[in-house]
Amino acid sequence: TINSLHAFTVTVANPSVKVKENEGVDLKCSYSADFGSSPRVEWKFRDHKGSQTLVYFDNQPTGKYVGRITKYEGGIRFNKVTRTDTGDYDCEVSGNTGYDEKTIRLTVLVPPSKPVSRIPTSVTTGSNALLTCLDVDGSPPSTYIWYKDNTPLPVDPTKFPNFKNLTYKLNSNTGNLEFASVSKLDTGSYFCEANNGEGVPQRGDAVRMEVRDLNVGGIVAGVIVALLAVGLLLFGLWYAKKKGYLPKKAESKTKQQAVYTQPRTDDMDDGDGEFRQKSSFVV
Repeated sequence: TINSLHAFTVTVANPSVKVKENEGVDLKCSYSADFGSSPRVEWKFRDHKGSQTLVYFDNQPTGKYVGRITKYEGGIRFNKVTRTDTGDYDCEVSGNTGYDEKTIRLTVLVPPSKPVSRIPTSVTTGSNALLTCLDVDGSPPSTYIWYKDNTPLPVDPTKFPNFKNLTYKLNSNTGNLEFASVSKLDTGSYFCEANNGEGVPQRGDAVRMEVRDLNVGGIVAGVIVALLAVGLLLFGLWYAKKKGYLPKKAESKTKQQAVYTQPRTDDMDDGDGEFRQKSSFVV
């Protein structure tokens, strides 16, 4: 029973391996004897997006891994790793109708770079404001801290008396700092810091965010100016029409023309020698 529990077993020495960029590393994978003397061993790689690539297949390295890895009894060795090698490596073994696999997660350590931040310079009281921060190089991914006027902002401001009047939400994993409804208290100079435990934490540029009240007077003045402009336009059209400056609509005039015909003999009056003249009108 004990032997059957351990039949066709693959074992990894360390399921999580970390190494600095440009250094070498071993991914160790062993298997039980019941696979036979020459089992089929394959290595596959999956990046953080889920894309899969063959690393070692048909007893040889494949593609971009040629010249970069060495296969030996009990694992593979990278001569030098880069940040793109971060991901999961599956060690698959089959033989004598048996199969098993194990996964090793490799993390290539890369210090953070200067984060790129987006901070609005001017927002209106009561509006939404979103400040973002992103480090594109750090491995593992960086976590983020936001500063206001050189003071670090806590993730939960309600737990600190000095920040309980602030109504922001800070996500230290994504780097987002969001104000659902900004107030004058939120005016200040902001910058973010990225840190992943490798190298020195990196800070972004400081940007001052001003929170301004809604300019009601300016809006009212704008409406009045617009109404005056419309009034002047209507007055100008009325005046131009009154003075005859605007073209008049073409008027169709119907003229009547009288067409006279010569009297016929049968129209003569025998009694008085006079005759009646018939006329017809053509419109």
